[in-house]
Amino acid sequence: MTTTAVTHIASLVTNDPSLGNGTPLGLIQDGAVVIEGDRIVWTGESSKAPATDNVLDAAGRAVIPGFVDSHSHLVFAGDRTEEFNARMSGQPYRAGGIRTTVAATRAATDEELSANVARYLAEALRQGTTTFETKSGYGLTVEDEARALRIAGRHTDEVTYLGAHIVSPDYADDPAGYVDLVTGPMLEACAPHARWIDVFCEQGAFDGDQARAILTAGRAKGLHPRIHANQLSYGPGVQLAVELDAASADHCTHLTDADVDALGQGSTVATLLPGAEFSTRATWPDARRLLDAGATVALSTDCNPGSSFTSSMPFCVALAVRDMGMTPDEAIWSATAGGAAALRRTDIGRITPGARADLVLLDAPSHVHLAYRPGVPLVSAVWRSGDRVV
Repeated sequence: MTTTAVTHIASLVTNDPSLGNGTPLGLIQDGAVVIEGDRIVWTGESSKAPATDNVLDAAGRAVIPGFVDSHSHLVFAGDRTEEFNARMSGQPYRAGGIRTTVAATRAATDEELSANVARYLAEALRQGTTTFETKSGYGLTVEDEARALRIAGRHTDEVTYLGAHIVSPDYADDPAGYVDLVTGPMLEACAPHARWIDVFCEQGAFDGDQARAILTAGRAKGLHPRIHANQLSYGPGVQLAVELDAASADHCTHLTDADVDALGQGSTVATLLPGAEFSTRATWPDARRLLDAGATVALSTDCNPGSSFTSSMPFCVALAVRDMGMTPDEAIWSATAGGAAALRRTDIGRITPGARADLVLLDAPSHVHLAYRPGVPLVSAVWRSGDRVV
């Protein structure tokens, strides 16, 4: 295999505190990275870089790990422009809007749905996202949920079964019957195509007891839990996530002190989704409160057609710094290493020997510019698994 060095990196974010300046970002000034095959084999100062087959001079620009988007909903069809317009005109966001997308998704062909996923992934890749998770949840029948997962699996290994997004319109008068379907025939059909199981634990969706039953059933089938928790109101989602050792509790907008303490003491990652608050004019999650309690925090896009129709991790980084109390360093860590933690991965989200060679070259001297220059397309080049793809 040939080796490639990226040298003269003004500021290299490794996410390894044993390197560089000793902070969680492990910043190396005038750094270099060596790639062999799909792996990083060396990281350090440019002056000490070993000889390689190829050399790319970063010319004083910054390099960060590829973004890890650990929460998205990309298998869908249709458009909810009218809903967004109404919301921006004063109507509140409620969970029921999902039903509009369910109808459009059921009517779409496999080819249409797969093309949509590819389109949004290409968008994300151009903005530096090299790993993403995505969910079902817009089919809500046994066959539609299973096909959503099959389609998602063509594009990523991080696939989540979300039959429990809302109670299917077909079971509007029988929520208990729908929970039986989600934990029975639908789970049987979907489990072979997913790594994770998720549930929207919220008023208008599923209560704590229903969420527990769904996640427990999924775990018995080998799927690891994650959960939409405490987005629109206070509720049992976060406590349930920690109790069940869910990989992540996502949204975490309305938290009690007990919720914060539980996240600070447990292994469940608090995944914050600022695009949702931006697009719904809702209360911002208090990242500072979580970080000060010792919680591990991830940032993700929540890309979906209803409440957060963005595929841009740089945008989410800027929002987190501006409105959620995070420093630029914390936001970059959470969008890379934090996302990896939310997927329980150690091979991504960092630039150290042995990690997958996912890196982003910025047209800027520092990662801070992602928050300092919001909305500016700063991604100059992207490598995924050692291949330059942008």
